[in-house]
Amino acid sequence: MDVDLPGLGTLINVGTIVVGSLLGMAVGHRLPQRTHAVVTDILGLVTLLVAALSATAVTDAAFVAATGSGAPVLIVLGSLLIGGIAGSLLRIETRLGALAGIIQGWLARRSDGARTSRRPVLVDASETGQDATARERFIEGWLTASLLFCVGPLAILGSLSDGLGRGIDQLLLKSVLDGFAALAFASSFGVGVLLSAVSVAVVQGLVTLAGVLLGSVLPDAHVAALTATGGLMLVGIGLRLLHIKQIPVGDLLPALLVAPLLTQLVIVLR
Repeated sequence: MDVDLPGLGTLINVGTIVVGSLLGMAVGHRLPQRTHAVVTDILGLVTLLVAALSATAVTDAAFVAATGSGAPVLIVLGSLLIGGIAGSLLRIETRLGALAGIIQGWLARRSDGARTSRRPVLVDASETGQDATARERFIEGWLTASLLFCVGPLAILGSLSDGLGRGIDQLLLKSVLDGFAALAFASSFGVGVLLSAVSVAVVQGLVTLAGVLLGSVLPDAHVAALTATGGLMLVGIGLRLLHIKQIPVGDLLPALLVAPLLTQLVIVLR
């Protein structure tokens, strides 16, 4: 599908996420807790599937040809190590959690204000526990959905193709997938998933803009490095959803910047 309006694919993608999230939030509270648990487990398994498909980019022909047969795995490893160390020193996961908590608290106050009058509200221990649980669900939903929607070949390649004027077919496919995923996530995690639409708009919008201004920003080898690194980060998300290991995926986010840079360094030195 060829269009002359760069960014249209991302707008459609954001729209499907918003619609899917609203539908999920509308039906989510009607489902019993055991159903929420099953949905979360299913999402964890599907996230691992998407992660595996993305991680196979480490065997991409262009990636191997540009860096050598043994380098791709080392590049992904180096990207995660450098990015993870930098992210932990910068406390990205903690800062993201604090930001998400502020946003969640603001939304909760807005919601409470719409339902109640402006009388003082006493907060007891049980309400504090409920607030903490709601905040945790909000953060998990936002971070999980944002990474799932923003990391992957369709997000990068689709946005680049849109910016380069090559069509939005890839983003249309991604929009359908993200819409259904948002519905499922929002039924378990609520409004945090809705906020991930902002993350998608920012990330894909910037990639599309880069495609418009700079042409082909990343060669195939660099995109493969980014995709494979993001795939392993999605493994971390899947493990979190399945309550196997609480990996601080937020601290690994700098790895997405390190991966193409490290790939270029290997190509130059080779």
